[in-house]
Amino acid sequence: MSKNKPVKKKVVVTTTETTAPVKARTTAKSPRKPATDAQPSELIFHRGNYMLIAGAAGLVILGTALMAGGHMPDPNTWDDNLIYSPLRITVAPLLMIAGLVLGVVAIFRK
Repeated sequence: MSKNKPVKKKVVVTTTETTAPVKARTTAKSPRKPATDAQPSELIFHRGNYMLIAGAAGLVILGTALMAGGHMPDPNTWDDNLIYSPLRITVAPLLMIAGLVLGVVAIFRK
């Protein structure tokens, strides 16, 4: 175990006198003033990008709605065709993947 040793402060002694007052240094940065002649910045996305993002969200929501489970007409019988239909197993996941791909394209489109 090591003991904490007291820290010695260094003292600088000068032999010449200074006539100008010494300013204290501050560590906090001064806030920047806003430029008065600044141009408004451009938006990152344009109208077409937002339309593609909305279409991507629509495809994902449609795929989720198509994948949502239904109910059996009779609770005493099991019908595989209602649960494992091609619409729920194939089409709905493909729509969701297409929506995600369209979202990526919308983000990276210039």
